[in-house]
Amino acid sequence: MNDLSNYRKSYEKSELLETNIPEDPINLFNRWFHEVEDFGGSGEVNAMTVSTIGLDGFPKSRVVLLKKFSEEGFIFYTNYNSEKGKAIEANPNICLSFFWQEMERQVIIKGIAQKTSEIISDNYFDSRPDGSKLGAIVSHQSEVIPSRTFLEENLKKLETEFEGKAIPRPENWGGYIVTPLQVEFWQGRPNRLHDRIRYTSQSDFSWKIERLSS
Repeated sequence: MNDLSNYRKSYEKSELLETNIPEDPINLFNRWFHEVEDFGGSGEVNAMTVSTIGLDGFPKSRVVLLKKFSEEGFIFYTNYNSEKGKAIEANPNICLSFFWQEMERQVIIKGIAQKTSEIISDNYFDSRPDGSKLGAIVSHQSEVIPSRTFLEENLKKLETEFEGKAIPRPENWGGYIVTPLQVEFWQGRPNRLHDRIRYTSQSDFSWKIERLSS
């Protein structure tokens, strides 16, 4: 057995106090996101974990890239026929989480996912490099395949087929926007007395702000 009980560190880089937070969690997320980006320690500051409840009843988490966020919600893109796409279709209640180790911060977002408009999906797909576009077409995400060679050979066929041509977005590929219902901000602090501030959406479109025990 690998004993990890002595893996410890002291979190001392920042604090999260009620006297210095906005009334809207998106504003705080925006501030934290760009502070991490400016810090320069995270290779992909927009990397997030998406957790869903699968068709088998088990939760499953995987890392995807956040592509846009606003007051309306958080947008990412995927294959709608993938395991996560099927899970969201059956149960749109999902969780997003960000862990920015360099700033000793974590954000956990509970929300409801729904497909973005076709225009939003088309515009993002059109902005992607051709290789990424073809990859979205050739990959039947989450399905069992015989080998790596199978993917590579199919990609070569598509490269020949679409040489010099516009590459259309597959109907089964597009965006999801996650409307946040609850957003928790975690800031590491010394002696495990971490700061945890939770925003909960209210019926009047305001946010209830609460401090949680570490």
